[in-house]
Amino acid sequence: MMPPELPPLPALTRAECEVVDAYLDVIDLLARINPARGHDTYRGLRAAQGLVGKAAVLRDALTLMHERGESQVHAPTLARALRVLDGERRAALVGLPEAGPGDKTR
Repeated sequence: MMPPELPPLPALTRAECEVVDAYLDVIDLLARINPARGHDTYRGLRAAQGLVGKAAVLRDALTLMHERGESQVHAPTLARALRVLDGERRAALVGLPEAGPGDKTR
């Protein structure tokens, strides 16, 4: 049985594609660094080391958009692209996990 077909990505400029890809790379690394979801320090350390390079790629993609005169961010279109690429689930890993029954807060 074949997995369900994903909806098509919206039409994006090459720079917008690079921004979306780099943004998701940064989100993935931040999720690996998240101490509330971490497994060990080495995994977080490696992700933190990679974050510098991925953040630079994101900066460069945004700079390219700006230099090309793409001064407007089309948020609804980019949000659709992020959803198709599983951005909601990936971004949720950056936040705190749900409190379990044994967790006590003030």
